[in-house]
Order: sequence, then C-alpha cells, then structure tokens
Amino acid sequence: MQVSVEKTSELSRKMTVSVPEAVVQEKMAERLKSLAREVKIDGFRPGKVPHQVVKKMFGDRVRGEITSDLIKDTYYDALEGQALKPAGHPHIEPLDETDGFKYTAVFEVYPEISLEGLDQLEVVRPVTAVNDSDVEGMIEKLRAQKQTWAVVDRAVQEHDNVTMSFTGVSEGENFTDGKVEDFQVVCGLKKMIAGFEDNLLGLVAGDHKSFTLTFPEDYGNEKLAGKAAEFEIDVTKVEAPVLAEIDEEFVKAYGIEDGSVESFRTDVRNNMERELVQALRSKLKTAVMDALCDKIKLTVPNTMVDVEVESLMKPYIETAKRQKMKLEDLKLPRDVFEDQAKRRVALGLILGEIIQTKSIELDANKVRSTIEEMSKSYERPEEVVAWYYSDETRLNEVQQMVLEDQVVEWLVAQAKVSDETVNFTDVMDKQQRQGY
Repeated sequence: MQVSVEKTSELSRKMTVSVPEAVVQEKMAERLKSLAREVKIDGFRPGKVPHQVVKKMFGDRVRGEITSDLIKDTYYDALEGQALKPAGHPHIEPLDETDGFKYTAVFEVYPEISLEGLDQLEVVRPVTAVNDSDVEGMIEKLRAQKQTWAVVDRAVQEHDNVTMSFTGVSEGENFTDGKVEDFQVVCGLKKMIAGFEDNLLGLVAGDHKSFTLTFPEDYGNEKLAGKAAEFEIDVTKVEAPVLAEIDEEFVKAYGIEDGSVESFRTDVRNNMERELVQALRSKLKTAVMDALCDKIKLTVPNTMVDVEVESLMKPYIETAKRQKMKLEDLKLPRDVFEDQAKRRVALGLILGEIIQTKSIELDANKVRSTIEEMSKSYERPEEVVAWYYSDETRLNEVQQMVLEDQVVEWLVAQAKVSDETVNFTDVMDKQQRQGY
C-alpha cells in the first residue's frame, strides 16, 4: 500500500491510497473460489463450475466488493501511518486505474492547539449579594403575579387594564374585520404597536378617540408592514391593578406550610441566593470562556461547525414542524448560527485539550452535589436524584457540565482575576435574557 497526502488548506487534506493489482487479484481469487462452491449455474454440477465461468459472470461484482473492503481495511491504517486525525467523515472517491486500485479521501483534520499563556488570562469576576431591598422587590413581583383588577372611575394610568372597542383602517381598507369588541390592553406591557398604549393614557370610560400610527417595517402582516393606519377607539372600562395581600393564604400557596410571613421571606431569600450562586457562576464561566477565545485563536473544521449549526437549528426546526410551518418561513438563515457554532466548536476543542494535557478528571462527588443542589427546588428531591442516576444519558449531561466547571475552576486558579461589584437585579435580568 502506498499513501500520499496533499495539504489543500490549513485543515483540509487529500489522501491518496494505492493498492497493488496483485493484492486485488489475490483477494478476488479467494472470493471467486469460495463463490464457485456456492453458485448454481445451469449445465454445471454444484461446486464444479469452472473458475473462468465464475469470473466472467461475477468478476465485476466481486471486484466492487473487494475494493469496498480494501477502503475499509486501508483507510484507518493509512491515517495512522501518516499520523492524521480526521475531524468528521471523509469524502472517498475511487479512481479508475488499469493497474491496481487507488482512491482519494478528502477530509479535515483537527487544528493544533497551543495552551501557552493560560496563566496570563485576565478575568473579571462579578460579586454581589442578596439585599433586603432585593427580597422586597421579588415579593412585590410575586404579589403582582397574583394581582386582581378593580374598576376605577378615573383617567387611564400606566399599568391599568383598559377594555375597549376599536377599528383599524389602512389605505382605505378595514383590517380589523369591522369593529373589535371587548378588547383588553394593559398599558405599559408594549404588546400593541408603538404608540397605541400611549394614546390610551388620560382617557376615561366612555371616551372616544381617533389617532394615526405607523406599523413597523418588520411587522408580521406584510400588508400592514411600514404603513400608516387610522384607529378609532371607545373606552368601556378602566381597571387598576390590586396587588395580592401577603397573608396566610398567600404564603401557603407558595408551599410554606406554617403560613408564616417570616418563613415566606426566608424561603424567598434562600431561593434568590441559590439562583444568584448559579448566575454568578455562569457569568464567571462566560468571562473565562471569552478570555480563552481571545487568548487561543483557532481555525475550526467546517465539518464540525456544520454539525453544531444543525444542533443549534434543531429546536427551531422542531417548533416549525409542530406549528406546521416551513423552515424558510422562520427566516433563520444558516449564517445566523455560524458565529455561535464556531465559538462552541473552538471552546470544545480547547477545553478537551486542557482536560487531556492537564489530566483533569471528573469528580464524582461534585456530580452528586450538583444533582442534589438541582433537586432542591422540587417537592421530592430524592426522587429527582434517583431520576438522574437511573439514566446514563441524563447523568452524562450533568457530568459534562461538572467537568467543564472543573476546567473553569482550574483556569481561574491560573488567571489574573479582579473582582467587580455588580447589582443583583442587573445580574439576574441579564441572566434571564441570555437564557441560562
């Protein structure tokens, strides 16, 4: 077997493998001999079919089988002999040869990764705590979630619920299919087009108002996108929000069996502190990963990026299927995901190199404590723990997360870390927007 390798780009390789005709003929002779004992051909007794007859009838098929087997047998040996590590599956193409068998394999290889300078990483670590004002703010949010509405005899204010009827006309065409009755809008939620809710402020029940607004250019209805519209509204009712009282019934609804307001506040603080720990850990991890990407520049294999792009697009594809939509209707071109996919692939390769070269081993105790911490927010934590350990796939997801956290801890220990005091609300709001 002869092997030659051509470097066609930084990571792309074209490997040519040649097998002598003598090897091909030897394997064909063995296969044809075995076949002659099995085939049944009219005019010949079983096992007595001449070699030339078998070769004439089955030679092309057998050669195809032999060359397919030769690819399987020689490809990995050729890679090992050339010290090549392909990233992804190769594109293999047999070549027409009159003497012997030859094929090419085109693939990408993993990039070489240098870990020099890891001790020079500069990382900003966010620091904050849950203050009493943060707890009060959270309790107000919980009260708002259970708020009721009370009819008021005054002008509409921000956060009021307005019941009305309205019509909308654009370029002479009524796009509301007549008049919409008993339509409700909460001022300040910004669920209507820009300016609509502002026009409700100051009105009282029984008021009529006309105003003109322009739909945004990216509005979902193409017939209305970017166009002006005249609205006619009649206010029928104004309701003000009434926050829920923090009483025994309210407290027990959140699982506080003794109904104590003090126990409720303690439970809220504990939950906030638990979420804060996770948020700060996530922000620190992001900061470390950003510093890592800035320090170690990689050209990543396109085949790996393609796989990652498909993974990122999968939830959108599934959503489209459930809603019986075509993927193109979602307007999600591939390049939207490419930067994120390249970052993920690069970080995966870098972290893998760190784990291997620095001999970082998974800590089973940390896996256990992580699962136990995750289970605390459930009614029966012990069942959640058992659920994770009963399935290798679920357990592996946690193990990979913990191993990444261990690498982050190792990197932080090497890096130049400076603490930055941040606001609790800012940390949690950004965390929710980023989808952590």
